[in-house]
Amino acid sequence: MKCPAKFANESARLNALSNYGLDGEQMLQSLDPVVRIASRMFDMPVAAVNMIGSDHVFFAASVGLGAVDMRRDVSFCAHAINQSDVMVVPDATLDDRFHDNPLVIGETNLRFYAGVPLLSPDGLALGALCVIDDRPHNDFSQDDQQRLLELAKMASDRLELRRIEVSSERTRPPFEEYAGNSSSAVIWFDEQLHILEWNAAAAAIVGYDLKDKNALQFDQLLAEHERANFRALIGHAIDAHSLDRLELPAEANGLRNDGSKFRFGFSLFGWRDAGHMKFEVILKDLSAQQYEEEALRQQATIDGLTGLANRGKFYRHVEEILLSPAPATVLMIDLDGFKDVNDTLGHTLGDAILREVANRLLQGVSRQDLVARIGGDEFAILLPHVTDATAAMQLADTILTAIAQPINVDGNEVRVAASCGIAQAPAQTQEALELVGNADLALFKAKSNGRGRVFMFIPALRMEAMARRLYGLELHRAVDKGEFLLFYQPQISMVNGAVTGAEALIRWHHPERGILAPAAFLPALEGGPLAAAVGSWVLDEACAQAAYWRRRGAPEFRIGVNLFGAQFRVGDLATEVMETLARHGLPAEALELEVTENIVLDNDDIVLGILQRLRQQGVGIAFDDFGTGYASLSLLKTYPLSRIKIDKSFVRGILTSKRDASVVRAIIDMARNFDLQIIAEGIETEAEYNYLRSEQCNEAQGYLFGAPMPVSQFESLLGIDDSVTAIA
Repeated sequence: MKCPAKFANESARLNALSNYGLDGEQMLQSLDPVVRIASRMFDMPVAAVNMIGSDHVFFAASVGLGAVDMRRDVSFCAHAINQSDVMVVPDATLDDRFHDNPLVIGETNLRFYAGVPLLSPDGLALGALCVIDDRPHNDFSQDDQQRLLELAKMASDRLELRRIEVSSERTRPPFEEYAGNSSSAVIWFDEQLHILEWNAAAAAIVGYDLKDKNALQFDQLLAEHERANFRALIGHAIDAHSLDRLELPAEANGLRNDGSKFRFGFSLFGWRDAGHMKFEVILKDLSAQQYEEEALRQQATIDGLTGLANRGKFYRHVEEILLSPAPATVLMIDLDGFKDVNDTLGHTLGDAILREVANRLLQGVSRQDLVARIGGDEFAILLPHVTDATAAMQLADTILTAIAQPINVDGNEVRVAASCGIAQAPAQTQEALELVGNADLALFKAKSNGRGRVFMFIPALRMEAMARRLYGLELHRAVDKGEFLLFYQPQISMVNGAVTGAEALIRWHHPERGILAPAAFLPALEGGPLAAAVGSWVLDEACAQAAYWRRRGAPEFRIGVNLFGAQFRVGDLATEVMETLARHGLPAEALELEVTENIVLDNDDIVLGILQRLRQQGVGIAFDDFGTGYASLSLLKTYPLSRIKIDKSFVRGILTSKRDASVVRAIIDMARNFDLQIIAEGIETEAEYNYLRSEQCNEAQGYLFGAPMPVSQFESLLGIDDSVTAIA
């Protein structure tokens, strides 16, 4: 954990903070609307104005906070005040500054943070306005940051008002020094209500010139029906020599110079000067504030990029419909491969595509339906009173067809596809969050079935999700107890039929369910925190086994190891691989690392640099499942590959489908032109093998030669003495 640096002018900063009369025991009520708006605007459970003391922090206002560690050295806001703009931490567990912070690893479970420094009039950092969530967010956009900055300006105005209030209770400097240039409207008047001083901000609110103060009494700025009560209040203060114990109104109706009326808030203070009372009023035009807050409330419900409803508004509308009560259908729509489009064409064109998709969604629904952008490239549609599943499926198909039509953006014709998940209430649930969750599960299923698909929620999907969650919990035990093991599937030379190597494939020896195939647990493993650690174990175990077999009679043996995306984000993968090879005495050419298109696209810049370093050291790089994605061809030009693996979905159809056969021939020709080796996966028949050999495919893998098998069985295949199986 990195502690925040203190300012060189720390003494001056703390002195400025003391001018606001705040401490850990006192909250500033005028800041409550700011944090409430922030929480609603960004759909965050926690929002706060956090003041930074010398060794601790305290809240001037907050919403959603429980007990929390108040030490300055663990505070995120103490970092935020060192910046000049918004500090955004999308996922604290991945941030070097905070991954081991007590607020992150403790009960607070802080994952997302965004904060804006709040400054004194002299530019000294006081604290920060922040929003916090226990879930990571990668969708906190530039527009979101601008909105948070605007809210911070509102908070700063209210803090400035507090400073003036506190200052008025202390020794008073001359008016010009005290409030002459303040953005807050300040007026001083005497016992006869004659205006003694006011600043430009005060004169502007009521529509007068600065010089007009000499001809005015303060009560002339009030609506006529409020003047008598105000004069009586001042009379009581004069008699008591103080405003203490008097009931002071917080708002009043004002009268401008042009006769127009307005509502304003004011804070009234009094002090004795040469035996007489003097008074100070600080005005706030509530009509402007109400307009501002209404505009912010509007922003809090609308997606700034597309003009659609945002996630918070969508959830509230779903809840209102189900509580009415009425049936409803929810469609969750996600663009397929949009990240690749965005990275290729740039974010400006990507934003234009999202706006066009939003327009097409609006055109595809009726007026009573609600279309929302949930975040990133994910959209949602609420269909109130719809119960017909067939009609919902037909609408989804129509919408996906519309999205798939070409989009012309600045002369570029772009095509995007989308997937859709559908859920209905009350047939499947009566709870809003569960209904949306069901649609999300259906969307997940649709995307796993391929691109451009629609799937209707069925209860089995929730059972699958619960199983993934359960496996996620059990994976920690599996790592601790060493329950993982490796199976090996042989890879065969098409020239002479010899075993050239094997692909190492992970299995889970579950204490209750027996040997589990990867499909049962890999989704939970890949999406959790253990992927990198398990990937390191697979690499080490496979290299150790390969080194042993090379020493025992297979000197040219090559081992293929699949990589997790997380391994590219944690530590130095290239160094780890080379150290593992050295530890087991395995030459670099004996290892082939297999990567999928998703890993490459999700971590493009990081992955490319690591793979280039490994290839320069002689490690083989294989592109797995080639031909199944959209970006494969472009990746051949940039990535340091040594081998392409033809996906089994193409191999399965080479004898019956001209299209599949053409794809396979094209892949083999491309590999030859790029000087790459090629291996075909999923070969199950002699006919498939003979066809691929005639097309000059280099190597083969599939059940025809052997299913993934344990160490002892694979050693028999290699002809290695299986009486000794321990890895040397």
